Amino acid sequence: MATLVQLTYTPKKFDLSGLQGISDHTLEVHFGLYEGYVKNTNLLNDQLAEQVKAGKASGADPHFAELTRRLGFEYNGMVLHEYYFGNMTKRAGSSPSSVFGDAVAPTHGDFETWKKDFSAIGGMRGVGWAIAYYDPHSGRVSNHWITLHEDGHVAGFVPLLVMDVWEHAFLLDYKPAERSKYIESFFANVDWNVVQQRLEAARAGR
Repeated sequence: MATLVQLTYTPKKFDLSGLQGISDHTLEVHFGLYEGYVKNTNLLNDQLAEQVKAGKASGADPHFAELTRRLGFEYNGMVLHEYYFGNMTKRAGSSPSSVFGDAVAPTHGDFETWKKDFSAIGGMRGVGWAIAYYDPHSGRVSNHWITLHEDGHVAGFVPLLVMDVWEHAFLLDYKPAERSKYIESFFANVDWNVVQQRLEAARAGR
């Protein structure tokens, strides 16, 4: 029997101190929450590997089933936070490239209309994520609402811009009714170079 190799994830580090409108205290708390997702992803992977190794992997086993379902939540919580922190920069100030503007034109006409749509999705009631996806089949960009990290993703689509709108992302800086101010702050800190790199990689099939 082949030896099972278990992958262990290490929390990534993001140098974001000094963002506009998003305090260092909020970031500190948020980084801690992200590290919790990494820890739990590793823990669940270890537990599931033990189940498989012991021959206990069974869909009829409530323990195995719950571990497997929970893994989707923790895994996506880890990955989405890495996209989110990764598409912000304390050296913000750049504008979206014409490449990104051209990419959103077929679905929204122009960048400002796309941004208004993305912001409206982020401002919806409830906790979740606003994500701009690239469809590698049609080459189009579309905005989506993701609930509970793992619910709502379109299979095969590639995230270009990810915004966390769970309340922990902004409540230390803004009141619950001021989510729109947080969204403005988020856009003030977007690293459009990263967004373009993701778009170019998606188009190249990487």
